[in-house]
Amino acid sequence: MFKNTKNVEKNANPHHKGALFILTTVISETQLAAATEYVHAVYDAVVKRNHHEPEFHQAVFEILESLIPVIAKRPEYRKNNILERIVEPERVVYFRVPWVDDNGNVQVNRGFRVQFNSSLGPYKGGLRFHPSVNASIIKFLGFEQIFKNSLTGQPIGGGKGGSDFDPKGKSDNEVMRFTQSFMTELFKYIGPEVDVPAGDIGVGGREIGYMFGQYKRIRGGNPAGVLTGKGVGYGGSLARTEATGYGCVYFVNEMLESKGLSYQDSTVVVSGSGNVSIYAIEKAQQLGAKVVACSDSNGYIYDPQGINLETVKQLKEVNRKRISEYVNEHPHAVYTPGCEGIWTIPCDIALPCATQNEIDADAAKLLVSNGVKAIGEGANMPSTLDAIEVFLDNGVLFGPAKAANAGGVAVSALEMAQNSMRLHWSFEEVDKKLHDIMKNIYNQSVQAAEEFGHAGNLVVGANIAGFIKVADAMLAHGVV
Repeated sequence: MFKNTKNVEKNANPHHKGALFILTTVISETQLAAATEYVHAVYDAVVKRNHHEPEFHQAVFEILESLIPVIAKRPEYRKNNILERIVEPERVVYFRVPWVDDNGNVQVNRGFRVQFNSSLGPYKGGLRFHPSVNASIIKFLGFEQIFKNSLTGQPIGGGKGGSDFDPKGKSDNEVMRFTQSFMTELFKYIGPEVDVPAGDIGVGGREIGYMFGQYKRIRGGNPAGVLTGKGVGYGGSLARTEATGYGCVYFVNEMLESKGLSYQDSTVVVSGSGNVSIYAIEKAQQLGAKVVACSDSNGYIYDPQGINLETVKQLKEVNRKRISEYVNEHPHAVYTPGCEGIWTIPCDIALPCATQNEIDADAAKLLVSNGVKAIGEGANMPSTLDAIEVFLDNGVLFGPAKAANAGGVAVSALEMAQNSMRLHWSFEEVDKKLHDIMKNIYNQSVQAAEEFGHAGNLVVGANIAGFIKVADAMLAHGVV
């Protein structure tokens, strides 16, 4: 994934590429080689201890490989086994979720909560309701969340959770019965000072509302700080709905401006049509871009005149319909079944906002050949490691997920602050804070990449900047 300056012996694991990082005046080749060997040994131990968890393996490899120059330069991290500790969750909760459907039949789903690292503050991370959810995906998301949350500068640790429940096609009453059952177990492990979940794929305002109500029923009182993404009328924050999509666009704008580019008159393709995608489209359009495509799990639409956002919002936020119905209102647009083809559409900027590993190396090559200039990852790990390598090798500006999509959790932390202070900030106040946070994340990533010999590589920069803050806190706390 990263450019080598010298070949080293490759490990038998297929992920290993024997990376030695660019040498600097303060890190010798011997130190780098020793750090490389150590990092690969830690990764191999993760694979051995966590069989059949490919998503988690991928996330760990991508982080650890970036940290080789840090480990070489900061021997105290190795001495205190920071890597061995940071890849191991502090707690994993796995539970049964029984519920009754509208036909009176008892259904059973699995629930998960991974509390990965609390060095910087209470666990913070979303809940995902999707049939694909399993231990590997929740652990990969929770691991990524550690570093993403660190980058925001907010006092929050990393966690994640969810269920293999699919809210699509379910009635409001079925969703309510499921979420109440889910919270009846989850409530034992969360709280404003311990673990503060939010939404993710399949968990929006409706689901958060039902879970908050059930938590109140069990705990009593009005514990506003136990969940974020709440309705504005009962402790939620303005701009929280928009935060992840807006934040992604703000981050990409920083990358563009560094090269004298902008969204103005650029062609943009956005995958997905959920919360993140909708508000990435909205902000990109506000900045002068022409967004021509978006998608859902069934297929994608291409509108050469530019996506009509109000139609998408009506379909997705109000009527919970499929994106294919867009063409009923806009017959000049084209709907294509299947999601993969969206990356064949030529664009200046691509914002993958759907799900993990949606862009592979072949899709990345297509985007490059069609002239893409910048990628902003609005989803969690939407590009495979091989795809990222294609982008970096071809000089494409690349905003990695843990930096580019940190806006949602950043505003969740701002919601927590408002709850604690019993304050309610205006939309403009929150949006300004979000913009400043995303700019700061970009600057941190740039500076860390430069310091450790990878100028311009924001993947390495974001990983290192997020890691160092957590690692130093772990050192300060002793062996816990």
